[in-house]
Amino acid sequence: MSSLLKNCWRLSRSLPVSTSICYPKVFPSIRTYTTETEKPEARPTIRQVTTELTELKDMGAYISACLPKYVQKVQIVTGDELEVMVCREGIYPTMKFLRNHHHTQYTSLSDITAVDVPSRKYRFEIVYNLLSLTFNSRIRVKTYTDELTPVSSVEEVFDAANWYEREVWDMFGVLFEGNTDLRRILTDYGFEGHPMRKDFPLSGFVEVRYDDELKRVVCEPLELTQEFRKFELSAPWEQFPNFRGIAPPTEETEKTEPKDPKDKK
Repeated sequence: MSSLLKNCWRLSRSLPVSTSICYPKVFPSIRTYTTETEKPEARPTIRQVTTELTELKDMGAYISACLPKYVQKVQIVTGDELEVMVCREGIYPTMKFLRNHHHTQYTSLSDITAVDVPSRKYRFEIVYNLLSLTFNSRIRVKTYTDELTPVSSVEEVFDAANWYEREVWDMFGVLFEGNTDLRRILTDYGFEGHPMRKDFPLSGFVEVRYDDELKRVVCEPLELTQEFRKFELSAPWEQFPNFRGIAPPTEETEKTEPKDPKDKK
């Protein structure tokens, strides 16, 4: 047995060694070793567009032709993402069409969010992200509103819209007409304002603390111990009244000034 193993080992050493060759065109998903130097990616942070844009354009044109009363604009952004702009009154029939139509079948509601642009007449832009598991494609639907005009709820079309619309209401204050449980979901019930609005102060309106005398958590108006001022990195301490007029210490003064009171003697 040992002699047979020795013969096999000698035979293997006498055979020529072959190196692996890379065939990127035949097997693009299989990576093998090669002696050729690979070219570095020119723009590694930019996502490569792999989707066929013709199919997205055809899908956008088809949706616009089926819903000419509601669809205002169809566009492709960031390379390969399809967006459909819809008027506020047409958000419910548009979402119902995208979910139930045979050629779309966007049956999964991934997310509902909003964008606040105070300079616009309709400051809030409501964004719906849909996914079609049948065709493995995504679409983004957008509509617009203001602080007082409600948007039709799509809870009857997508069950997941209940919590998403509650989150948009809590963060932005957008009303959804027809939502069965429109109340705050992230902040406290007694919270004032909507934190994601551009005009909401960073410090908030109230503060929550524990009162040792009352032995409970109290919510009271915010009291700032330090006034807000423009902070400049060039002279940070000059922006505060107590330190105004005092020059910042330099390296020479730091070396000459004693650090210990005993050194003064």
